Amino acid sequence: MMARSLSPQSARGRQAEARRNDLAVLEAARDVFTAMGADAPIAAVAERAGVGMGTLYRRYGSKTELLQRLCMLAMEQALEAAEEALRADDPWAGLAGYITAAIELRSGALASLAGRIETTDEMRRAAQRGLTCVTEIVARAHRDGSLRPDVTAMDISWLIEQFSRRSPVPADADAERNVRSRLVSIALDGLRPGSRAGSPGPTLPGEPPSPVHYVQRWSRIPGRSQAAGQCGPM
Repeated sequence: MMARSLSPQSARGRQAEARRNDLAVLEAARDVFTAMGADAPIAAVAERAGVGMGTLYRRYGSKTELLQRLCMLAMEQALEAAEEALRADDPWAGLAGYITAAIELRSGALASLAGRIETTDEMRRAAQRGLTCVTEIVARAHRDGSLRPDVTAMDISWLIEQFSRRSPVPADADAERNVRSRLVSIALDGLRPGSRAGSPGPTLPGEPPSPVHYVQRWSRIPGRSQAAGQCGPM
């Protein structure tokens, strides 16, 4: 799934070209930062995206500005997937569709940037909209009884983030895609209530993930202590 608002077909000329470049750079950044971490050079991103450094720096004045834009693009894509899930008549289909779409978008692949760039007001607003949507997606599935009651919105976000971490250059792309599809299916089945099989099933171990920890990863900037947004699936 690709966010319609980010589609090059929605614009013409230079604007469409700029959007194509942005999306190419976003996909490249997901690969590079997953493999090399937050300290990866922008040159590696540009090379993988097939664009020149001059193209990047004509649009972005600094590495920080570029990374902030990439985070916004990722959150906008995830937000559109979440909004589509809320339009689904069946709550479980909406939840499963959101998880699958977010994993395919690799919505959590830029998590290595957490605490390495300053978050903007725009990023925080997008993160809050995403959190609100995912919370409602989970609540709908809980009310419907199709999602086990001890699963939280944070569980869903961490699940998506874990599946977003994949090899940038798999030895066999088709084999990796097949394995990922199977594992996602197993994970989705694990989100279902155990009573489907005639028994309540075991409860999840440990405590639910903390929203505070999830958000505060993005506030570890020297001189800043206030919790900010997150460049992730919600």
